[in-house]
Amino acid sequence: MAEYVQPINEQKGPEKKSTELNSPQTSLVASGIIVSAVLGLYLLFTQEIAQTVLLVLGLLLGYTLFHARFGFTSAFRRVMSVGNGQAMRAHMVMLAVAVTLFAPILATGYTFFGGEATGYVSPVGVSLIVGAFLFGIGMQLGGGCASGTLYAIGGGRSVMFITLLFFIVGATVGAAHLPFWTEELPSFKPISLATSTGLGYFGAWVVSMLFFAFVAWVTLRIEKKKNPPRMAVLPSAKGWKRIFRGSWPLIAAAIVLAVLNALTLMTRGNPWGITSAFALWGSKVAGMFGVDVASWGYWSGANAEALQASIFADSTTVLNFGVILGAFLASASGGLFRFNKITGKNAIASVIGGLLMGYGARLAFGCNIGAYFGGIASFSLHGYIWGVLALAGTFLALYLRPLFGLSVPKPKDTFC
Repeated sequence: MAEYVQPINEQKGPEKKSTELNSPQTSLVASGIIVSAVLGLYLLFTQEIAQTVLLVLGLLLGYTLFHARFGFTSAFRRVMSVGNGQAMRAHMVMLAVAVTLFAPILATGYTFFGGEATGYVSPVGVSLIVGAFLFGIGMQLGGGCASGTLYAIGGGRSVMFITLLFFIVGATVGAAHLPFWTEELPSFKPISLATSTGLGYFGAWVVSMLFFAFVAWVTLRIEKKKNPPRMAVLPSAKGWKRIFRGSWPLIAAAIVLAVLNALTLMTRGNPWGITSAFALWGSKVAGMFGVDVASWGYWSGANAEALQASIFADSTTVLNFGVILGAFLASASGGLFRFNKITGKNAIASVIGGLLMGYGARLAFGCNIGAYFGGIASFSLHGYIWGVLALAGTFLALYLRPLFGLSVPKPKDTFC
């Protein structure tokens, strides 16, 4: 039985645990396959082949996220509220596998389609600190992080469409304001544990592995002291059928996500990211209404071409579409796709959470994927700092969630 993280139903209280697998929604599965195939063929004939490969990787990422209910928002909340660190330890496994795979790729710069592989190594300053803290608050109010928002939409969770809409708005406003935060306020240059410290990639890998082991040990010590409730389990098929039916173990998903991120790095030259596409989508819409987005400092230099090109030429956009479709296929194959009711308080929380995440992600040079996962995997100091500040934002959000009717785990709860 797999450990179960449930970011899709976070906005509600614990639900009754299912004891049986649902029947596959075959018509929805067929529809998802057709849409994915059509999009893949369109990319194959209109874009570089790498875009089609990235769509496949996005499908696999979304499929994995949904089947394991692999949460970042819920993992942070549970460790901060009651001391349950099961999901955080899965994060450490994911990061350990990622740095092991990233080290040789970044050291050699090798990619599948030419160009050089480069990680996400970003500055450390006021922008990062404020942005990561805001994101930590936002993901607890919005009901999911960047990846959680996408795969919850793929699963049909209605309120997350509101979160995504305002995520895009926040990211667009953040793009407009970014030059102020990065140029007018104090900031240090990007710091890589591998290339800025003299450790090299092997030394940085050793330091990273020791840190991940330390975090895992700390979570175990906290659990021993607080004796928090364990996460509930869900039924799952046996053998190879488990790939399509039922929940996946968190650790297995952590390994798969790390491998897929490494493949993404070798395909497009950068790790997996999500929120830069939100800024692109929002800026294109703003431009349609007469806003001179091209004059923003964010869209100068290397970013200028993306603003003028089709969104299907943007690799992050393609990955995002893949994640949504992959999660849709996973939910439908498990018979779990359904829209649910939106309450007024949930909608307000999603608006605020989406705005904070979008704005915070741009200030912090990424979200839980681009900054936390991709940054740490790239040996960037900013990734570690992002994680600490997002945890701090989560702690504050624990006191804000009840104002919107959102649950907060308590010591006697059973996690569903």
